[in-house]
Amino acid sequence: MKRALVSVSDKTGVVEFCQSLVECGYQIISTGGTLSTLQGQGVEAIDITAVTNFPEILDGRVKTLSPYVHGGLLYRRDLESHVSQINEHGIEAIDLVCVNLYQFEKASESGSLADAIENIDIGGPSMIRSSAKNYKDVFVVTDCSDYDRVIEAIKSDEDSSELKANLGAKAFALTARYDAIISQYLETHVATEKMPSKTLTFDLKEELRYGENPHQSASFYTRIGGHNTIECTEMLHGKQLSYNNIQDAQAALDLLSEFTKPTVCAIKHMSPCGVGIGSNIDEAWEKAYSADPVSIFGGIVVTNCEVTASVAELMSKIFLEVIVAPSYTDEALAILTKKKNVRILRLIENEVKVETQFKSVGNGLLVQDVDTVNNYEIEYSVVTEKQPTEIEIEQMRFGQSVVKHVKSNAIVLVKDNQTVGSGGGQTSRIDSAKIAFEQAKDLGHTEDIILASDAFFPFDDVVTLAAEYGVSCIVQPGGSIRDQDSIDKCNELGISMVFTNTRHFKH
Repeated sequence: MKRALVSVSDKTGVVEFCQSLVECGYQIISTGGTLSTLQGQGVEAIDITAVTNFPEILDGRVKTLSPYVHGGLLYRRDLESHVSQINEHGIEAIDLVCVNLYQFEKASESGSLADAIENIDIGGPSMIRSSAKNYKDVFVVTDCSDYDRVIEAIKSDEDSSELKANLGAKAFALTARYDAIISQYLETHVATEKMPSKTLTFDLKEELRYGENPHQSASFYTRIGGHNTIECTEMLHGKQLSYNNIQDAQAALDLLSEFTKPTVCAIKHMSPCGVGIGSNIDEAWEKAYSADPVSIFGGIVVTNCEVTASVAELMSKIFLEVIVAPSYTDEALAILTKKKNVRILRLIENEVKVETQFKSVGNGLLVQDVDTVNNYEIEYSVVTEKQPTEIEIEQMRFGQSVVKHVKSNAIVLVKDNQTVGSGGGQTSRIDSAKIAFEQAKDLGHTEDIILASDAFFPFDDVVTLAAEYGVSCIVQPGGSIRDQDSIDKCNELGISMVFTNTRHFKH
């Protein structure tokens, strides 16, 4: 008779699975709550202590850590020496293990440190690893969704080596994930030293149609123990988000998080092409749209306001890839859903903030704190003879909040809570400035413009050019050995300049 060891935290479908195993001639060995559940439903099963010849101790912390369990799992059926030792010690084979683990993830999110520690499973991962190591001889079942295909394989009596191999690989993926979650938790809550290695785990959210280009395959994984804002959305209409949609939408939501007043942000290729703050969404939309009515075509639009019918009518007049908002009126949804290809997402309220950023570099990983500086709160220092007004200071803060999300070298021009020019990703700051200035000029903005820079000016050339395009105030971090040159040029040209002492590089 073949034997199956069953010990599960999630008991979904386990009774039916074990009933099928019994029908296939298996003897069921079980533990604790699983044993009670099975026997309570009339499934014949024996207690693990009948196998180990030792009682459960330490409040159940030790119950399956026995050579009678692991010997029965690990011995190779094709090695005479293994078979001889098993027989010598009276150990019987265990041919199937069905185990899922203590709910550490749930306990760590909602309970105390003591609760989390108590929910670190020891016996479960040990049994999974033993059986997965010997996957050629043992079925290792860790996922309720695999119950049916395992029973089908047993009943068919056909070669199940491929299934066993896949289940074995899946089992090690589970234990690796489990250990990574525990490691992250203890590193955060207990450890006082930086760990010598960084172990992260991600769950597959969905397979994507393709990556940045059609010839690239892609998937979307979400980090366990972390958070990703784009996850906190509900798809209301449209087809699956693409690889590029996800990146752009995330960039837009990161930018939107800078503001509390009614705001609309438009993103194209992960760069802001229009940002507007208004007294309501109608005004905010008009500012964001008119900031760059060309680039917004095919872009991503996000807002922190409910989308109304009036704004939906305006949005529907152009092609947008994605719209994200906390809510939509019924009339707005009726208007927007007339276009089948636009993705409409509802932003679910979530106060969890992303604190750590990970970026792959070849086969390496860069890790840094997220740039969470609030430019509406930091202190500014005026370094020129001309003093900015309070209104201009407010606009400088707006400009710095946007420039923080533009690729370096970054220059953003703003006026009246609207972006009017943006240049970024250039190899020189003056080239970024020229792009932004020409954009503002084309839109008819030629005076009282505020210029925000993500980093210091190495020369006074940007200031000289700024005066030609109607810039009245400049905000930048400062820190160049040539800062005084730019200050002197501002004094000469009648421009006020403010230093923030905070750089916002974005590579």
